[in-house]
Amino acid sequence: MPIEIYVTFPNRLEAEKITNQLLKNRLVACATFFPITSRYWWQGKLSRSKEIAAFLITTNKNWLKTKTEIKKMHSYQVPCIKKIKFEANKEYENWVKDVTK
Repeated sequence: MPIEIYVTFPNRLEAEKITNQLLKNRLVACATFFPITSRYWWQGKLSRSKEIAAFLITTNKNWLKTKTEIKKMHSYQVPCIKKIKFEANKEYENWVKDVTK
């Protein structure tokens, strides 16, 4: 079953650098980026920042390895890495399985 991994990054450069590595290693099938504004508590203060959100498509079997690789390369002390299960048309699910390890 495919999964979507939602990750936020401080900028487009870091998002693309990490995602390109995941794509080259065939841990993810594809990535989609969106500019976002985030509001959150950090070190006792309410914060706001411009970020890049990425939706990465992969398989459930790649979840742990992909999460580990993102953590290794990510610049945030506490990166947002969320696993989202979804259902899709069979052709798309098969494509995700075919292009990932």
